[in-house]
Amino acid sequence: MMTGKNNKFIVYPAIDIIEGRCVRLSQGDYNKVKTYSGNPLEVAKGFLKSGAKWIHIVDLDAAKSGIPTNHKIISEIAEKTGLLVQTGGGIRNMETLERVLASGVKRAILGTGAVKDKSFTCRAIEKYNDAIVIGIDAREGMVAVDGWTKSSNNYAVDFAVEMEKIGARTIIYTDISRDGMLKGTELSVLEEMVAKTGMDIIASGGVADFTHVLEAKKSGAAGIIIGKAIYEGKVDLKKCLQNV
Repeated sequence: MMTGKNNKFIVYPAIDIIEGRCVRLSQGDYNKVKTYSGNPLEVAKGFLKSGAKWIHIVDLDAAKSGIPTNHKIISEIAEKTGLLVQTGGGIRNMETLERVLASGVKRAILGTGAVKDKSFTCRAIEKYNDAIVIGIDAREGMVAVDGWTKSSNNYAVDFAVEMEKIGARTIIYTDISRDGMLKGTELSVLEEMVAKTGMDIIASGGVADFTHVLEAKKSGAAGIIIGKAIYEGKVDLKKCLQNV
């Protein structure tokens, strides 16, 4: 049974950006970077051509440093493709958040900012409502911060419940150990999060084939983010979008 406010399952093709390049990390390790394109805009246009309506973009430079780095590229993708952009990375204060949302982005993801600054998160949700997504990136069930380089003391599901209490409506749950590894999504925590909250939970990390997409949908998730599997030819985005 689907939960949350949105019962439409959405596939989000992903672009991670480092120094203007479209890349993927393995298990969030900045020392394990593979570049797929030097032109993220062209990659986004390809997703649009395949039938995507949404796109998930992460500024990995900003996620690590807290300083917006690839803002111009992300804004350009929103402007020139018409795709609904969901983006995160380094959004840790109202000034940065307002700048991101003013650039044509549909949703802003708060990750480290949500963990470290509850006051900011409350103000962001109060002001922007559905435009705010909480990114919960976990390693062994515990939330990680600062571009996945540090662990917190927050259990992922408990943190999701806490975010729901302050008004969050959408969560992106990523299992870092599976991200970029093409070993399938981590369903147990995902299913627990779906069961214990009334939010839309978007799955992320580990998709290797279309079967994993269907498993996430069956779990009650509101959507799934796919990155490396598209770039490596494991998932045909056009067929995937036509069959979910």
